[in-house]
Amino acid sequence: MMEETVYNQEDLFKMLDSLLREPEGFWTDFYKDRDRDIPFFKNVPDENLVSYHINGILKPGKALELGCGPGRNALYLAKNGWEVDAVDLSTTSLQWAEERAVENGLHINFIHNNIFNLEIAEGAYDFVYDSGCFHHIAPHRRLSYTNVINKALKTGGHIGLTTFCPGGKFGGAVISDWEVYRLGSLQGGLGYDKARLERIFSCYEPVEIRNMIDQDNTSEVFGLSDLMAALFKKL
Repeated sequence: MMEETVYNQEDLFKMLDSLLREPEGFWTDFYKDRDRDIPFFKNVPDENLVSYHINGILKPGKALELGCGPGRNALYLAKNGWEVDAVDLSTTSLQWAEERAVENGLHINFIHNNIFNLEIAEGAYDFVYDSGCFHHIAPHRRLSYTNVINKALKTGGHIGLTTFCPGGKFGGAVISDWEVYRLGSLQGGLGYDKARLERIFSCYEPVEIRNMIDQDNTSEVFGLSDLMAALFKKL
C-alpha cells in the first residue's frame, strides 16, 4: 500500500488525482465493448483536424496525440505523412488502435502511460493533439498539462484540442475550479468556452477557436457542435 503522506508537490497532486480522476481501470473497461453506441468509437478523424490539413495550416512533421483512444486521429495523421506518437492510459483502447493501424498498414508508436509521466525531449514535436482528454484534467493538473505541451512543442509548432462546451448535452460542467474540490468531482468533465481557452493557453497565439461542425452517421469525419475545437501556435 502506498504511504499516504504528503512530502512534496507531486505527492499532493497524486492525492488529489486519486480523489478526482477516473482510475486506469475505468478507461480500460470503457473501451472493452467496441459495439457501444459511442460517437467517437467510429474510425473517422475530427472534422477540425481534417480542416487544418485541407486549409494548409498544418504540414506533416512529428506529432504527439494525448489520450488517443482507439486511434482514429493518430491514424489520420499517419496516413497524411506524420510521424506519430500516441499515448493513452487504457490498454484496451491501445489494443484496438494498434489493430486499426495494422489493418491500414500504418506505423504508429502507441504508448501506454499517464501523460504526466511521459519522458519528452525538449521541442520534439511539430504538433500536439488532444481530442477529449483536456476536459478530464483536474484544475490542479492544468498547469502540469500546459507544461507538458510547452516542453513537447517546437517554436512554431501547434497545439490542437477538442473539449466540452459549457453545459453541452454530452458533458461540460459549468462549475468553478474551487467547486470541483467542494463537490469532489469533475462532474463528468469540465466545460470550456473561447474566453477560458484563450486565458489558459495565453502564452500561445490563437489560430482558430470555434464549435465543431455537426456531422451525421454517414460522414467520413467526426463532429459535434457541443464540443469546442481550438488550435494555438507556439511563438
